[in-house]
Amino acid sequence: MVSEGAFERSEQWRARARAVIPGGAHCHAKADSEYPQLSPGFLVRGQGCHVWDADGNRYIEFASGNRSVSLGHAFEPVVAAVRAELEHGVNFTRPTPLEVVAAESLLELVPASDMVKFCKNGSDATSAAIRLARAATGRDLVACCQDHPFFSFEDWFITTTAMSAGIPSPVREWTLGFAYNDPRGLRQLLTDHPDQVAAVILEPARYDEPRDGYLAEVRRICDAHGAVLIFDELITGFRWDIGGGQAAYGVVPDLSCWGKAMANGFSVSALSGRRELMELGAPPDGPPRVFLLSTTHGAEPHALAAAIATMRVYREQPVIETLDARGRRLRDGCLEVIRARGLQRHFEIIGRPCCLNYVTRDAMGQVSSLLRALFLQETIRRGILASSLVVNFSHAESDIDRTVEAIDGALQVYQRALDGDPLEFLVGPPPTPIYRR
Repeated sequence: MVSEGAFERSEQWRARARAVIPGGAHCHAKADSEYPQLSPGFLVRGQGCHVWDADGNRYIEFASGNRSVSLGHAFEPVVAAVRAELEHGVNFTRPTPLEVVAAESLLELVPASDMVKFCKNGSDATSAAIRLARAATGRDLVACCQDHPFFSFEDWFITTTAMSAGIPSPVREWTLGFAYNDPRGLRQLLTDHPDQVAAVILEPARYDEPRDGYLAEVRRICDAHGAVLIFDELITGFRWDIGGGQAAYGVVPDLSCWGKAMANGFSVSALSGRRELMELGAPPDGPPRVFLLSTTHGAEPHALAAAIATMRVYREQPVIETLDARGRRLRDGCLEVIRARGLQRHFEIIGRPCCLNYVTRDAMGQVSSLLRALFLQETIRRGILASSLVVNFSHAESDIDRTVEAIDGALQVYQRALDGDPLEFLVGPPPTPIYRR
């Protein structure tokens, strides 16, 4: 058990971070606003599925690097490839052959795409896809799935969230929302805005699976209305299937956005798609001229080496199958302890086995961020760091079983809190997530 006084160095780093970094972190999902007071503020190293904080406490970690580390921390084949490439330098004034090799490697996995451009994060890729779609169609509006939580930090998407300050008001009129698994709603949206919607963007799946041929119907709706279909494969890519959600569900988008797991945590993302669209981003002789993903660091050799090595591991080892198997073991173990404690109405496991999450509900069955904080606190006490329950390739069965045991212990406290005041069980004030509505 991790004690309440076990985070002395983390507290020191927190104080220093708040003084020089807005919010104390460079990613909202990693900030203190998402975690209880009794939590490790800073992590200093990882190995496989384990991480150590600034005070030396060790945890079994899930959702490693916001789902970007799918093989495991410091995974040796990837680290070795990066180490070897670093010996040659990190950036040059002309392209390197690795850019071609990495592009060919990705396109082998995604045969529906003809060309690819690399960048550094998912927002780069999705925003570039939106720009291409607008250029190709000559339209301004974007239809964005409102049930999927994050597409980009750029104005076109952030204007739809609770953190839309600083965005000019006209921009807010250019992004429209639609519901997942509701083809009628999407069809009506495009009908109500004839010849105005440039792109439809969504994740192939999140926690709900596409029902009744939903994605195929989205494809037909886009074709009927002349809209570009964009799949955000930042999460589904390299988890659902080696070729992403489009391979798992057999539906081909016009443009695809990749990242996170494709380089096992190294900073690589990508936009891929049909040649006639992607070539709009090449320096053409005539219009339209699209300034597409010109980044100094977008094709750093060591990062592309990580991506190539990661994709090689996916081709040669049963990564997808292992993620599914470990996720099923974790889900089944959790469901067993949830049922044993009679908490089915108050603690829910959701998602595909390779990408599990949980929902915390209060005594009335309402979603509760306070009880989420309490669950996080109690699993952290027991050596588990689980902002979600997303596994990586390095989780052994023993790690999964240890996690289920810890969750059972956390749910014992959770159960007592449901019968009383949860604040009495939480150390310090409850966190206040700032991104979610």
